[in-house]
Amino acid sequence: MKNIRNVAIIAHVDHGKTTLVDAMLWQSGLFREGQEVRERIMDSMDLEREKGITIMAKNTAVIFGQVKINIIDTPGHADFGGEVERTLTMVDGVILLVDSAEGPLPQTRFVLQKALGLGLPIIAVINKIDRSDRRPEEVLDELYSLFIDLDAEENQLDFPVLYTNAKVGWAFSSISEADAAKNGSLELLFRTIVKHLPAPQGKAEDPARFLVTNLDWSDYMGRLLIGPLRQGNLSVGQIVTLLKNGQVVKTGNIKALYSYEGLSRVEVQMIKTGDIAAIAGFEEAFIGDTISDSLYPGSLPPIQVDEPTLAMEFFVNTSPLAGKEGKLLTSRQIKARLDKEALYNVSIRVAPSSSQADCYQVSARGELQLAVLVETMRREGFELSLGPPRIIISEVNGQKHEPLELAVIDLPEEFLGLVSEKMSSRRGQIIKLTNNGSGRVRLEIKIPTRGLIGYRSQFLTDTKGTGLLNTLSLGTIPWLGPIKGRPNGSLVADRTGVAVIYALYHLEPRGTIFISPGDPVYPGIIIGENSRSDDLKVNPCKEKKLTNIRASGADEALRLTPPRRFSLEEAIEYIREDEMLEVTPKSIRLRKRS
Repeated sequence: MKNIRNVAIIAHVDHGKTTLVDAMLWQSGLFREGQEVRERIMDSMDLEREKGITIMAKNTAVIFGQVKINIIDTPGHADFGGEVERTLTMVDGVILLVDSAEGPLPQTRFVLQKALGLGLPIIAVINKIDRSDRRPEEVLDELYSLFIDLDAEENQLDFPVLYTNAKVGWAFSSISEADAAKNGSLELLFRTIVKHLPAPQGKAEDPARFLVTNLDWSDYMGRLLIGPLRQGNLSVGQIVTLLKNGQVVKTGNIKALYSYEGLSRVEVQMIKTGDIAAIAGFEEAFIGDTISDSLYPGSLPPIQVDEPTLAMEFFVNTSPLAGKEGKLLTSRQIKARLDKEALYNVSIRVAPSSSQADCYQVSARGELQLAVLVETMRREGFELSLGPPRIIISEVNGQKHEPLELAVIDLPEEFLGLVSEKMSSRRGQIIKLTNNGSGRVRLEIKIPTRGLIGYRSQFLTDTKGTGLLNTLSLGTIPWLGPIKGRPNGSLVADRTGVAVIYALYHLEPRGTIFISPGDPVYPGIIIGENSRSDDLKVNPCKEKKLTNIRASGADEALRLTPPRRFSLEEAIEYIREDEMLEVTPKSIRLRKRS
């Protein structure tokens, strides 16, 4: 047990967590010289690699001297906070990574608050020290201020600080040392982990207690339960008890045990106190359950996660084009897939919708988390329809409350007035404005969650792609009144057919077109945005009438403005209450509710 360390790497999105794990794996001797290994090894999902973010927490293990270090790479985006909360129950300490220029940001606050609440010791790592705009002294001061603001205990304020360049795999104890060095390694980081983070505290002689914090699947052994062994030891064939909410569900024997070595899961005969491992043999187990000694059964504290803030309706695709591009179409198949997601994802909730039959309300932390679920489903072959995202309203002392968020915005000074005006119109309240003299300013704004729905893509347009918008949940606030929604109406097709260039060319003066010539249309499909506030029914299939008279220049080629194409996240943000999305493996279509 003394030769085990369980550590999570936590940070705001894009501060270098996965890159640092890559470097730690390389320097642990996991890969042979000359072996071809892709960057961001831990981001194994296609969506993670495409978006450049970590979505699911994943664990690996390296050996440093005689010590096994179990490392867990966590997501940095606020929408996947449930993964962070689940992960922190597995470890005995954390590495808090902060960008040397950006400093602590909203998700830094969220993950640090969770770690401090669990009493976990912390190693602060100021990363990207090679940046030309670095400001490590100020960032360290901001870190101390953040610890104090979060009511850290006195012993938690005594944390070691390292300076790293994760991209090249260097770690130093000071900036001057880093600047003077010609090369380096992460040995100092490994030594700091072993010295400053405690070994697991459980005792091998106590009755076994294993907390299920994640689930996986093996084609040979079925469901695998992943988590830390808090106390006792476990062996293959040992009779143990599965407890759910403190109640015994099943008693049976362990079919197989797996330990982690590097990126591999290795079958073993026994796991010891403190290790993070996987157990096979209990198909009934879920995240938060306990595997316990059968003679002295007992539960570990369950995993606690923050409640969802947004909900969206999932139901069968009912458009005239249904069934032409997907293979999984029925309500039963959609429900089974959503139930599976709720099983593996602790921050997702699935419930029958009260609005219509065969419709399911999926609740989550944010639009990105919902978009990732939908994108995963469409890649699996699903066709489905989606309603617009809605905030989850709660009632406190008979008063309606809505979710509140802290929006931290970093943008060039020239866009400050425009963005402030837009946020104000969405019930946002500026609480802090910082100008560091670099031509950019940082705004901190309290704003209801519904005020941010549909704003992210508009924000990028307003700042010409130069602004950064990050958010952090602040709980709830009494309902702040109506917020003005999308000001423009829709151009809605009034017939079935195929869009033609002649019709689209003459519809362009009406607004912005979303489709191309040759795209199929049907009554109710949204083919563009009206320049006015009302909806307008149009005919995108209208062809030019043919005559036997030819005028000079009449046959010149018509040139269309390129259509506006939506990503899935943008489409989810865009639709209004009377609209919905048709999502298939090949297409994303906006349509009116029938």
